[in-house]
Amino acid sequence: MFRPGISQPGADAEGDQPRPVEDAPRPTAAERVRTLVESSVSAMLTIPGIEPRAGEAGAGSPEVRAVTPEGDVIALVPADSPAAQAAAYAQDDDITTVMEITDVAPVSVPHRIRGRAWVAGWLTAVRNEQRAACAKLLGEAAPSGMPPGTAWLMLRLEVGEAFVDDLWSAEHVEPDDFVAARPDPLVRHEAELLQHLGAAHADQVRGLCACRTDEHVAPLALDQYGLRVRFWDDDAQRCADARFEFPERVRTVAELRRAMHALFRSPEG
Repeated sequence: MFRPGISQPGADAEGDQPRPVEDAPRPTAAERVRTLVESSVSAMLTIPGIEPRAGEAGAGSPEVRAVTPEGDVIALVPADSPAAQAAAYAQDDDITTVMEITDVAPVSVPHRIRGRAWVAGWLTAVRNEQRAACAKLLGEAAPSGMPPGTAWLMLRLEVGEAFVDDLWSAEHVEPDDFVAARPDPLVRHEAELLQHLGAAHADQVRGLCACRTDEHVAPLALDQYGLRVRFWDDDAQRCADARFEFPERVRTVAELRRAMHALFRSPEG
């Protein structure tokens, strides 16, 4: 059964992102951090005492990320970035580091930043005996191939703690929970799917919500448990979300297609 849940604007890192108030199946905080870490959204490394390069906000921007079975984050960064140089200079010493990940909605909506995650720990360069396994993980995370045109260095971030502040809530994540969690199975397809829903199924998305004719509607977020839709008026003074649960968890795009067809047919949609 589909149960739309309405959320009203609440506090977050941006100050006015709608927060959920419904009691609905949801990913855990650890799963949400893992999903952001293993997504393609932007991230930045910050190292105390290391100055960023001109025009950059941090010590390096990981172009591709993956997580080892032990829960370490493998990041591919430009070899000339401050983070890469610091790790190479430190040899086997750990460098205290924070990775900040910013999740921006792939569709045009008010309050477009959907959330942020911070993963703090200890950074080292990936050594020779580890390179093949780490390169395989990064290759699986970037099936189209590594970014061309520059030299890259693989870094390993041993996770000490994490924190997420997103559409669901603001929560701390312990390292053991991060290791045990798994990313959302739709993470690599979410941006494309939301853009397709907004472009090709706008009327059906609007039909899910009891919106006024002067309100704008867009699909905001998608995960294995359901679809979140945002609607707002012309000046974005009234902005709220509606969450639509799937009857069961989806794990593949094929299962999602069936769930969406059922959702659009539902008389409660």
